[in-house]
Amino acid sequence: MKVSMVEVNSNISLSEQCRILDLPRHMLYREEPKEKSRDLLLMRYIDELYTGRPTMGSRSMSKEISKTYNIECGRLVIRRLMREMGLQAIYPKKCTTTPGKGHKTYPYLLRNMAITHVNQVWSTDITYIRMKKGFMYLVAVIDWYSRKVLSWRVSNTMDVQFCTAALEEALEKFGTPEIFNTDQGSQFTSNEFTSILKEQGIQISMDGKGRALDNVFIERLWRTVKQELIYRNEFSTPFELRDPLKTYFEFYNAKRRHMSLEYNTPDDIYKKQVTMPLTA
Repeated sequence: MKVSMVEVNSNISLSEQCRILDLPRHMLYREEPKEKSRDLLLMRYIDELYTGRPTMGSRSMSKEISKTYNIECGRLVIRRLMREMGLQAIYPKKCTTTPGKGHKTYPYLLRNMAITHVNQVWSTDITYIRMKKGFMYLVAVIDWYSRKVLSWRVSNTMDVQFCTAALEEALEKFGTPEIFNTDQGSQFTSNEFTSILKEQGIQISMDGKGRALDNVFIERLWRTVKQELIYRNEFSTPFELRDPLKTYFEFYNAKRRHMSLEYNTPDDIYKKQVTMPLTA
């Protein structure tokens, strides 16, 4: 039977309480504050609704949650949680993801461009992954022509390090693309990230403000991963999440046939160089 940290002393660390009570570490745990538990529940509902309807903003999201799940929640609460999750409604507006202070942004290079071969365009993005108690963030790098997932990483924060780690792995395994496309989030406009691309002579492209659909292929990847893996399971720890993600992406690349790829797999297109028209 576990002893709650709150029942003992919430001002003393778990390790110190273990020493004082002469108990093994697994006997103590920290109870989540009620407000945090409610936020996590709301974030779960936000994630499900947004995955199905990415045009929903904080106002319509708060109304939908109140009516569908019978939980009263104000727009400001939903807006705060969506910001924490890195979610914004897809529709034209004045501002979307914000570059870091002093970070340079780059023009969008892909408008009206014909995507005709692998390693022509790669892109990356971050998405929120719900857990049984908490959440993680997932970043992936994909090849636009084949839809192949080239690399991925998970993290409990939206920092630049796990993004650069995914980028470096993709470059090491698959060479260099001609163009690399991202949104204007601070992770991707950071010098740590863009300097890697510049050193490899890769052209940098960034989605226009209010144009999340400029990165439509990876947005579709997130929807597929969540509907086919995340929503069907309850992962408690990052360790429980990583192996299923690894297995899923291997399946996604090698065995999952895509209608948009004329029922080829991403590996069919990437490895065998199957030629086909690319359609959005």
